[in-house]
Formats: sequence, C-alpha cells, structure tokens
Amino acid sequence: MGAKRALLQCLSLSLVIQVSFVVVSLGNYFKPFNVTYDHRALIIGGKRRMLISAGIHYPRATPEMWPDLIAKSKEGGADVIQTYAFWNGHEPVRGEYNFEGRYDIVKFVKLAGASGLFLHLRIGPYVCAEWNFGGFPVWLRDIPGIEFRTDNVPFKEEMQRFVKKMVDLMREEMLFSWQGGPIIMLQIENEYGNIEGSYGPSGKAYVKWAAGMAMGLRAGVPWVMCKQTDAPGDIIDACNDYYCDGYKPNSYNKPTLWTENWDGWYTSWGDSLPHRPVEDLAFAVARFFQRGGSFQNYYMFFGGTNFGRTSGGPFYITSYDYDAPIDEYGLLSEPKWGHLKDLHAAIKLCEPALVAVDSPHYMKLGPKQEAHVYGVGVHSEGLNLTHCETQSICSAFLANIDEHKSASVTFLGQSYTIPPWSVSILPDCRNTVFNTAKVGVQTSIKTVEFALPLLPKISVLHQTVDHNKTSHYSKSWMALREPIDIWSEDNFTAQGFLEHLNVTKDRSDYLWHFTRIYVSDEDILYWEENKISPAVTIDSMRDVLYVFINGQLAGSVVGHWVKVTLPIKFSLGLNDLVLLSETVGLQNYGAFLEKDGAGFRGKAKLTGFRDGDVDLSKLSWTYQVGLQGEIQKIYSIEETEKAGWNDLKLDAVSSTFTWYKTYFDAPDGEDPVALDLGSMGKGQAWVNGHHIGRYWTLVASKGGCQTCDYRGAYHSNKCRTNCGKPTQIWYHVPRSWLQATNNLLVIFEERGGNPFEISIKLRLSRILCAQVSESHYPPLQRWSKPDSANGKFSGKDMMPVMHLRCKDGHIISSIEFASYGTPKGSCQRFSRGNCHAPNSLSVVLEACEGRGSCSVGISNAVFGGDPCLGVVKTLAVEARCTSSSNIRSSQM
Repeated sequence: MGAKRALLQCLSLSLVIQVSFVVVSLGNYFKPFNVTYDHRALIIGGKRRMLISAGIHYPRATPEMWPDLIAKSKEGGADVIQTYAFWNGHEPVRGEYNFEGRYDIVKFVKLAGASGLFLHLRIGPYVCAEWNFGGFPVWLRDIPGIEFRTDNVPFKEEMQRFVKKMVDLMREEMLFSWQGGPIIMLQIENEYGNIEGSYGPSGKAYVKWAAGMAMGLRAGVPWVMCKQTDAPGDIIDACNDYYCDGYKPNSYNKPTLWTENWDGWYTSWGDSLPHRPVEDLAFAVARFFQRGGSFQNYYMFFGGTNFGRTSGGPFYITSYDYDAPIDEYGLLSEPKWGHLKDLHAAIKLCEPALVAVDSPHYMKLGPKQEAHVYGVGVHSEGLNLTHCETQSICSAFLANIDEHKSASVTFLGQSYTIPPWSVSILPDCRNTVFNTAKVGVQTSIKTVEFALPLLPKISVLHQTVDHNKTSHYSKSWMALREPIDIWSEDNFTAQGFLEHLNVTKDRSDYLWHFTRIYVSDEDILYWEENKISPAVTIDSMRDVLYVFINGQLAGSVVGHWVKVTLPIKFSLGLNDLVLLSETVGLQNYGAFLEKDGAGFRGKAKLTGFRDGDVDLSKLSWTYQVGLQGEIQKIYSIEETEKAGWNDLKLDAVSSTFTWYKTYFDAPDGEDPVALDLGSMGKGQAWVNGHHIGRYWTLVASKGGCQTCDYRGAYHSNKCRTNCGKPTQIWYHVPRSWLQATNNLLVIFEERGGNPFEISIKLRLSRILCAQVSESHYPPLQRWSKPDSANGKFSGKDMMPVMHLRCKDGHIISSIEFASYGTPKGSCQRFSRGNCHAPNSLSVVLEACEGRGSCSVGISNAVFGGDPCLGVVKTLAVEARCTSSSNIRSSQM
C-alpha cells in the first residue's frame, strides 16, 4: 500500500499544480478561494505554492503607469504584487480620507487582480519605506498624550481606526481571496523588532496588542509581521534582508517568508548610487528556495519616484529607482529583469517537487559546496528515486558558496561545474537549466536624449549642437523674487523659538523667523578693534538653515541635528534678522518618531557683541509658514498668471530665492520624459501644477566606485556608481501630467542656478547588448514540459540561444557589432578576437534587423561551420533600437 500510495502521489504531482483562475473583468477576478498555511508554504485554494512577489508602491507612480508596471511584473515571473498602505497619503487631515489619483489603492488592487496576480497588502500603518515620517500623518503628533508604536492608548486608538478602515475598505470592495479578490495576505506593523527594545515591557505588550487587534478584524487571510521574531500566535514572522536563506520562523507551524529582498538601496543627496549585481541577487533568491523558503518579495521590483514632498530621510532624493528590475520611468533594467525572469522560470519548474515534501534532503558535496534535494522518494535517510524517476518529481539546487573558486562536484553520479558564489538549478535532478552567475540575457544601455521640438511657440534665443547629437536651447523664461519679508496674514509673534513641525504641521518645508537686532556705534567699534565678526550660534538644527540680514542672504548650514556657528555682518542701527529653517524629508525610521521634530534645539545666541552675547531664545519672533509663491500656488495653471512675473534676461540669472517659469510642448512619442535640472542649485519643481519633487545638485564624493565583484556578501556600499557627479539631475515627468502644447514649468530656486540651461529629455533604451556562449544553458522555455514519452524534460534541439528585444513600439534598426568566436570587451566596447566567423554580422542582420525581437542560435551550424576548433565560442552583439513610428515617418 505504501508503494502504491507513493506512486499515486507521484502521478498527481506530475500534473501542473498551479491554481488556475479565470479573470473575468475588473471587479471579478478569481473564483473565491481560501488562503491558509502550514510549515512548508502558503496554501492557496488547498494547494501549497512557491510564490514570487514584486514590490510596487502605488503612490510612486501614476495610475496611468500601473497597468504596464503590473504587466511587466507578471511577464517577469511574479505571482504576487506587494505594496504598503500609506496612511499620510490616505488621511492627510484627521477624518478626511483620500483615495483618488495616485492614492486610489482600490484601483491598484483591482488592476493586480485583473492581471491574474495575487496581492500582499502591508497596512502597517508604519511603513518606513524612506517615505516622509514613515507614513504617519504629521497631525498624529498633536493627539494629546500620544506616543507612537508602544502600549499607548491614544496611539492604539488611532492606529486601529486606520487599520480597520483599510480592512473594511478591502472587504467592501470584495478584494479578499475568499471573496474572489486578489488579496492573499496582510501585514500589521513593520520591522518593529528593530526598535522593540527601546520601549521595554511596553513594546512587548504593544506587539501582542497589535497582533490581537489585527486578527480580531477577521480579514480571512493570514497576517505577517516582518523582522518580528516574537510575533504572537498565528501571525507569521518574516525576514527582511539581503539574504534570508538561513531564516527560520518562530514556530515550526509557520512557513518561511521573505517580505523584503533588498535588490538595491535608497540614496541620499550627495551620495553615489548603490547597485546590487543581478548575479548576487539571483544567488540570494535561489539559496532561499534551496533551503526551504516559499515566498520571496523583491523590495523593490519597481521603485518609482518620491513625487512632491513624500521622500523621507532626512535628505533622501526624489528618485526611488532602487536599482530595481523596472526602473523609475517604467523601463526594464536589463540584465536584472531578464536574468530574474529566467530564475523565476527555473524555480517554477521545481515547484511540484518543492511543495511535495516538508523539508529537503541535504547533501554535502565539498568544503563549500552543498545540495538540497526535493521530491517524492527523497527523505532524510537518503535518496530513493525509483518510484518517481519517470514522473520527474525530483528537483535539486547545487550551491557553491566559495567566493573565489569554481568547483567541480559529483551529484547522483554526474559531474557538475559550479561557478563561485552561485547556485545551479536542476528541476529534474539531472539537467542544469539555470545558474545564478551565468547571465545570458541582454543588457540595455539607457540614455537620456534631448527632446525635439520643445518650444515651437516660444522664442528661441540660440541653439547649439555638439558631436554627441545633444541639442541645447535657451528659452524664454520669466522670474519672480520670493520676498524675504512678512507677507502672510497668518503670521504671528511669540517669544523664543517654537518647534518647527508644531508650527508648520508639515504643510511646507519652510518656516520663517523674523526679529530685529539693534547695533550701536560701540558694537561696530568693538568689532573693528578686535577684528572679529558677530556670529549666529545654535546648539543643534536640522536640515537646512538660511540666515538673512536686511534681506540679503548671509549664509547657510546643512545637516541633521548639527551645531551652527555662522559669522554675519550687521549695519549700524536696526537690522532685520531672518532665520529660515527648512526640512528635507522627515525622519522615517527609529524609535520615538513623534519626538524627533525639526528646526532648532538647545541654546541659540548672537556672539561677539560688546555687552555680551544676545540670547535669541528671549527675543520676540514673528513666524511665517511657507513661501509666498507656494501658498499662492503660482505653480498652478489657474493661479500662475495672477503673479507679477517679469521677463528674465540672460544676464540676470543665478539669483537666490527666485521663482522661474516657462512653457514647453510635450515631446513626440511615448518615451518617458525627464526634466534635466543639472544647471540649478536646490529647490522644487512643478509641471502643470503637479509637484515633481525636490531637486538638489549636490555632488557625490569621488571615492567608492571601484570595480564591482558580485562574489561575496553584498552590502549597500559595496557596488557604487556615479562618483564625483551630482546625485540626481534628471527628474521624472509622467506622460499623463503633460498636454500636447503649452505645458507650464515652474521652478523655485533657493541657491542660484541657470534656468536657461534646463532641458526636457527623453529616457530611452536604444542600445542592446548580449553575450551568449556555447556553455550557456538552453532557453528555459525548452524545459517547460517533460517529454511525453519518458516523463523527462525534453532534450531536443538543446542549443543556447541569444534573445534580443526592444522596448514595445521599437524595432532593431541596426547591428553595430556582431562576432561569433572569441570576441573581446563589453557592451559598447566589443572588438573581434583571434577567432571570428566571417558571416557573424550577416547572420545576425538577417535574424534581427527590422524586428522588435529576435533569436539567434549559438552553434557552429548556425554560422556555417566551426571558426576555430577546440575553442568555446561566444556570440557578442550590439544592436540599436529605434521607434517604429520614426522609421515609418522617415520612409514617407
């Protein structure tokens, strides 16, 4: 009976185990199904699943971008979309909710479901996410007696109210799995384990309360807590890290989930850009599934943009690209996206075996080499493939964790060579279909190019064209000075310094402080005789301070809770002293966020006066929130003409605290649009009233961008790019925010810059490169089904293949380089080696030119013979893509 039962199990598992659902229409996605879990995995509709999740934050894109982002995630192998719920976006004013535009979370969830994807909703409501104030609304600070994220009644009441609001909303919209919706899992809190110890016993009590509160909402799907090893009861504790293959939940009854696989990292102003090599990322994912993991989410699969003032920090940049498989503009980042797509396909081939058993069989293959084997007939005492050999219910992962050397190992009587720091995946325990270190997919080189025509209805002052085909236009601009004065009817006067956020409520980054200082003849004589200058000194401030004397900028300081000592010059008599404190993203991480605040702390004084220091905290100060242009919304189409704009002349640029505006026409086509602000200093930008975000041209240090080696454990400073250059100069302008002509661009500049140098660029992926050798594995789609005759994966026509694909709407217009043999170099630097097939170019041209995508086999037969006997050959290709509409128009 035991053998018969095993045979029946093999036969049933040889069938496709994926749950198949029919997508009917928006609002009706799946047949209702339950989600539970056991020790091994989430159980979807009664079946264990191995799940790949793609992190996408809906407010970091526009609703018009969502369908394409979801589709590209699905094509890349995702089963699940994961997102946070952003409290401060949904409830900007207490009791007043916003579920429109970029915050239409219901639409986002429905789009995921309509694509046949599941959804993991992380309500939190604390999200961190490098998002302003960690997702908390700033009004939360004003609740009497409140302390965030601890056993505090006011906070728990507010938190429960929002969490219940979100759960009820999803239930009302029929979005949970048991209702036929896509939501299969929820999250309460977020990485609380990192700070729990700061709250002592109250922290532990809070964790228990949060878990009980969540379960009490009866959402009908599992809840998780990430980075929470003491997650109570039925709450699943999950891992967030660069590597989670060694993670085990706090109960044997819970599956191993990876809620955040950091495939990149965030960036601060003045930093170089982090990059995580795809070879290491794929290694981490393969190791996770190899060692018993069952749900893995990429944080982020699409990072997007911190539009408006949503970036946290302080000092996090507007781009949230995160080195993700889909970039900030919605373009595929190759080879990361493509290599991961192949990885996901390989894991899916293993899924029948992965779900068949509760744990793998471990085999040591060498000092730093090991195998984990899954399938029926595989057990802790050893391997018994007899029963299941014909059904191929056996999958193996062979790992080489040596950081330097390849290894040859013997597994089930066969020899395998595994590169360093890599995993080979064998879905049938025989044939290798994928190795994490062997990248055979294309690389896409992204560029930004000047968009033409820009301003046909605006006077063009001059144009220059360089040899790199980039064009530069000087356009007509108008300017308006921001008054360094009291203009607001809402100004008020108080003695001493008030806490910045208590005054601004984060309605603006800016808070003005006005007072007057009397300077006598004796003071000036004292300074002259002692050759000293008075100075503003403040014990501590964040993030930016500007000091004005009589309307003129005297100096500035940047830092996070840093000491200020700023020499200044006064005139005889009364002097207007103005301090402008500015936030650049509120703190989003750490304990006691409600106490962080902004502005000034400690003692503040003027030093160097004849009669001693002047205590600034004892003076009367007049306070004013925001910029005049900001409050009057002069950046909006409706209000801009009401402002007193003046024509800007070429010799009147580089002014501080100045508003600039111009108009431009949208570039033709559908390529993503970027605003090039490399000529400016620091400020904010708007297009047609939409807040693009903060900009700042701080330059990264020149060090830290050494050659990157994927081998070995990754950390955020390991692989850096863009050293010695401004951290960010390009800013995403979503196409949906543009109209065909006369788009309003408004800039607020704090430090001085040249608006005539601002340009509109197109973000493009024109250049494709690929290198595939005879030693690469055949395409994974050839392994998708076992051969019907013997139950094994097909071995027919198993040659490596190079695939090239342009962005949708583009075709391969030219082949810049092609060589089958021993080519040298890398993308855009290829050259022929000693071995070269003479017909390399003609073969690739015939297969690819004029097509949106193409495939070329890697074999001697394809290229008409062996160009060099006894040598492993490689095909290297560089191709150029062009919009198919441009091709058609040029032929007319």
